[in-house]
Amino acid sequence: MSSFQLEDFAAGWIGGAASVIVGHPLDTVKTRLQAGVGYGNTFSCIRTMYKRESVFGFFKGMSFPLASIAVYNSVVFGVFSNTQRFLSQHRCGEPETSPRHSLSDLLLASMVAGMVSVGLGGPVDLIKIRLQMQTQPFREANLSVKSRAAALGEQPAYQGPVHCIATIVRTEGLAGLYRGASAMLLRDIPGYCLYFIPYVFLSEWITPEACAGPSPCAVWLAGGMAGAISWGTATPMDVVKSRLQADGVYLNKYKGVLDCISQSYQQEGLKVFFRGITVNAVRGFPMSAAMFLGQLTGVI
Repeated sequence: MSSFQLEDFAAGWIGGAASVIVGHPLDTVKTRLQAGVGYGNTFSCIRTMYKRESVFGFFKGMSFPLASIAVYNSVVFGVFSNTQRFLSQHRCGEPETSPRHSLSDLLLASMVAGMVSVGLGGPVDLIKIRLQMQTQPFREANLSVKSRAAALGEQPAYQGPVHCIATIVRTEGLAGLYRGASAMLLRDIPGYCLYFIPYVFLSEWITPEACAGPSPCAVWLAGGMAGAISWGTATPMDVVKSRLQADGVYLNKYKGVLDCISQSYQQEGLKVFFRGITVNAVRGFPMSAAMFLGQLTGVI
């Protein structure tokens, strides 16, 4: 019996599309809080965005992740499920004799999924954040590289996802599409461990022994809690990643991960690395619940 199952990829595609639709508005708020200036708190950010850009501002940059993150999520979920299944069968010999889940197998499969996610998701995240941030005002002290009107966000830097990709490749080369990839790697490897492992054990704990599999309610609750845990704990490195990827819309401020951490700490203190943690945890619940429910639908 083969350990590879194509259905895992299809299920991940459905779950990825559902998560984007549910989570993008709060993702935009999170990005503005982490990489932008002029927002006192979450509610201030929401009010300011609504006044300046109306409700459409919350969906800025959504078209590209909606078209691409479903594919990206399909690969991540497929890699995790098939890696975990392969490790379990390799360790136990026959699939029928393998235990339901091994922590070591889940840990290694999550780490592999995290590494794959950076290779596929780095450019997706970069384009999304650049589009989300291009109408964000910047400090006047940093307006030397572009005109004042553009740097203040009055004139969008990009006309859309395709123009954004072309501009980055033209000005920064292909490597520019992976700006912030090292920070994303430091975020996603532990992040996926704290995503898949809590989901698996929570769904098993919630599901009665008499049931063959978790119910949609159990999937919703376990997926939501796993998302809140994962995104909440990933916030410090998510702040660094967002700042590195937003850097370059109008100016280039950071030389790398350590420089971003150093400058952010010197200018704003330790609290800057927890900016947006509430939004991250809150949006992580419905987004991940929708993702795992979508995946369940794909499996069914």
